[in-house]
Amino acid sequence: MDIVTHLINDTIEFYKWSLTIADKRVEKWPLMDSPLPTLAISSSYLLFLWLGPKFMRNREPFQLRKTLIVYNFSMVILNFFIFKELFLAARAANYSYLCQPVDYSDDPNEVRVAAALWWYFVSKGVEYLDTVFFILRKKFNHVSFLHVYHHCTMFTLWWIGIKWVAGGQSFFGAHMNAAIHVLMYLYYGLAACGPKIQKYLWWKKYLTIIQMIQFHVTIGHTALSLYTDCPFPKWMHWCLIGYALTFIVLFGNFYYQTYRRQPRREAPSKSGKALSNGAANGILMASNGVTGKVVEKPLVAENGRRKRKARAKRD
Repeated sequence: MDIVTHLINDTIEFYKWSLTIADKRVEKWPLMDSPLPTLAISSSYLLFLWLGPKFMRNREPFQLRKTLIVYNFSMVILNFFIFKELFLAARAANYSYLCQPVDYSDDPNEVRVAAALWWYFVSKGVEYLDTVFFILRKKFNHVSFLHVYHHCTMFTLWWIGIKWVAGGQSFFGAHMNAAIHVLMYLYYGLAACGPKIQKYLWWKKYLTIIQMIQFHVTIGHTALSLYTDCPFPKWMHWCLIGYALTFIVLFGNFYYQTYRRQPRREAPSKSGKALSNGAANGILMASNGVTGKVVEKPLVAENGRRKRKARAKRD
């Protein structure tokens, strides 16, 4: 028990010391005075992950089409604003894309960079709604470990980034990620508009490729900063490399499972005919947007009783 008490006390003392080197410009900004509001929001998110599916279990899924259109295009605007602010402020402050230390001064351009990064942090909290909408629409299979890990850690860890390094090298990753999120939410917004638009959205997998390229660029950029001994906190560099590696593994697995892995073929039936086009559990699945009524027909006898096989029939 004494060990636990000492550990807690040491952690508190370390946090108090860390506040002495925190960015004084942001300490009075919303959510930045203490980590508790951010932790409370993230904890509420995790709680909803547990309670949401239970709440929706016996309910019809919400459609939310108009809500999704408004939400996704609003996120396009927000991320474009962040991208634009970071680009213009960094350019006005003569930022280097190779090595840029944090300037904690009240220079208007530096404060503008910090403000844009704060908005980037806030956007990661707003993105929790991605998961909320999946659960309300009963798209439970979309709420994967990668999805939850990405959303929960980005919002929580970026509080640390804004609290201690709201500027300098931090602008590079946020700048790149905001641009990618403009494309990503544009895709989601167009997809929410319905089938007439969805048939033109052939470029979904390329968003995943771009995201994986982003993580490789982040690691290369950070490694270069370490190699050149850029005067930016080394602990932040090493944490960023480790964090990016986890995304490369998780996104790489997602890409392989979604776009590269070949579906396992069904074994031929006893009649010598192979089931195809998604036949499962004795029912042929509709394909190419065709749905049909199920017509029962006898198939084989088993244990003295006749089984029936469903056959899809068009209306």
